[in-house]
Amino acid sequence: MLNTGGINSFTALNPSERSDSRAKGVEDMGSQDFLALMIAQMENQDPTQPMDQLAFMSQLAQFGTVSGVQELNVAMSDLAASVTGSQAIQASNLIGRSVATESNTGHLAVAGNDEAGNTVLAMRASVDVGPGASGGRFHVHNVQGDIVFSGNLPPRSGVISVVWDGIDSEGNQLPLGQYQISAEANLGNSTRAARVYGHDRVVSVAIGAGNAITLNLASGRAIDARNAREIF
Repeated sequence: MLNTGGINSFTALNPSERSDSRAKGVEDMGSQDFLALMIAQMENQDPTQPMDQLAFMSQLAQFGTVSGVQELNVAMSDLAASVTGSQAIQASNLIGRSVATESNTGHLAVAGNDEAGNTVLAMRASVDVGPGASGGRFHVHNVQGDIVFSGNLPPRSGVISVVWDGIDSEGNQLPLGQYQISAEANLGNSTRAARVYGHDRVVSVAIGAGNAITLNLASGRAIDARNAREIF
């Protein structure tokens, strides 16, 4: 039943007539709200019982703290946006370059053409034979794990860069794609496993949660930029 007189049990207000029924805390106030409230308090205080100065200062301090936090949050948001933009620009400079990752996966790809116009293939990698070593051996494995190529590393220690042209030990040209790599280092009369780092080309970058930068590689893999050991 529609109530047409007396006290209505329900009244629909236009949006402009609505008021926010929530009590505002200091954290919800803007500077104008806070100052208006303080002026109203002073205008309506009992002259025989004026506002407690300590309470007044406490309210000012509370507002100053909340306002400062709000301003700090805005500043941090602006800084985060600026850092993200800067990281995006820096990350875009990696596109087209190669990175070395601590992985036993190598990628045989087209490297260009020789002087006769023939297509040149190459798989690049780095081998860390460690200190005190005198070279070692580098191996390429097919997807079944069989060794298809082995080559001697120069007789020195540290990190050694290698390039394989895709020719197996029988002189056959192997197809493009991924291969497994491994190596061992010569240490006196013994050998030890050496760390290998496959090289891959960056084709795109992405920035995710927490501004983490992901590098999308030509081989189809995606790695965290922090896992890139070297950039070429």
